[in-house]
Amino acid sequence: MYAVIETGGKQYRVNEGDRIQVEKLGAEEGKPVEFDRVLLVGEEGKEPKVGTPYVSGGKVTGEVKRDGRQSKIDVIKFKRRKNYRRHYGHRQHFTEVEITGIKG
Repeated sequence: MYAVIETGGKQYRVNEGDRIQVEKLGAEEGKPVEFDRVLLVGEEGKEPKVGTPYVSGGKVTGEVKRDGRQSKIDVIKFKRRKNYRRHYGHRQHFTEVEITGIKG
């Protein structure tokens, strides 16, 4: 069974047992988390159930494994012969979640 969920402004296709990195949720490690914005639920060999926009009664549960930060992104702006140089970096926070159940 698989589902498509929406969290943090992004969509993820998940199966039971998958580990996904989503935008930081603010939940403690080891605590359960629920995603109720389920866009699609499907099984292999069957017609998927598509929501308008969300599947009614659809729920995906998971367990928070860890919080972290992704690798650094360097942003460099440069204009030649103008003595213009800007350099800064960014590290995005994330929460790693293991999917434990899908209910359609």
